[in-house]
Amino acid sequence: MKETITPVNQQNVPTILDKKEIKRELRRKNIASIGRNKYLYFMILPGLLYFILFKYVPMGGLVIAFQDYQPFLGVLGSEWVAFKHFIRLFTEPTFFMLLSNTLFLFALNIFIFFPIPIILALMLNEVRGKLFKKTVQTMIYIPHFMSWVIIVSISYVFLTVDGGVINELVAKLGGEKVDFLTDGAWTRAIYILQIIWKEMGWSTIIYLAAVTAVDPQLYEAAKMDGANRLRQIWHVTLPAIRPVIIILLILKIGQTLDLGFEHVYLLLNSLNREAMEIFDTYVYTAGLRNGQLSYSTAVGLFKGAVGLILVIGANKLAKKFGEDGLY
Repeated sequence: MKETITPVNQQNVPTILDKKEIKRELRRKNIASIGRNKYLYFMILPGLLYFILFKYVPMGGLVIAFQDYQPFLGVLGSEWVAFKHFIRLFTEPTFFMLLSNTLFLFALNIFIFFPIPIILALMLNEVRGKLFKKTVQTMIYIPHFMSWVIIVSISYVFLTVDGGVINELVAKLGGEKVDFLTDGAWTRAIYILQIIWKEMGWSTIIYLAAVTAVDPQLYEAAKMDGANRLRQIWHVTLPAIRPVIIILLILKIGQTLDLGFEHVYLLLNSLNREAMEIFDTYVYTAGLRNGQLSYSTAVGLFKGAVGLILVIGANKLAKKFGEDGLY
């Protein structure tokens, strides 16, 4: 049987010229859209410049982690040593001490500090007196604006063996003074308590904003079903703010090896070093203070790589369980 060929309708097939016209039209619309929203783009510009200048441009300096960098020779003139500094980091006797200390302090942040702002936000949401609610919010926000130097100094005044308020009180009551600031276990407890005091109020802001976005009709429906306030929180409020909690948890997991230098460094001393030394303080003491720029950069790159892997893994895990995730 002779095969018949159906002629192609040329009007339904865009030609190369038509495709170019479509691209020109899309380009024109995009330019017009930018022109209409130019003030919004001007508002974005400072933040964009900040990230480019202070976040992305410095990434070029990571190359010195693979060099024996000498400032007077520069990046191009310094000797290339490949993974020498990474091998040194992983074979250092202190590596597992640093890793265990960092992970332990991170676990304190996740399992003790992270739930507290959520609970506090739920409690504040239940307060009906506006004046009392605003007063409490103001009081718990204030510590966030204090520097870690002030926070640690206040703790020192209360906890030091030589004239500390608490130790003097213990001595007057007939007890023995406790070395809060030199004993590793006590220092870890002080570390997480200071974080709770300083940051719990400020961290509630996002959760309070998420709670206010919950549809009031859901609470009315729960009331009609006989749910009390506690069950309304459990079955309405928490499921509604769960996406926010997941996103903040993923971001927190990305900071596993990045606990902050200033706070831990101020608590650190020669007697509690084995319990409190972390990668951030190690970079300063063993790297920057001794002029080992390439080695300290390698440690920083290792921290960043671990954080990136954990964020990607946590995000995939969240999506696997049906959550939106970070991206």
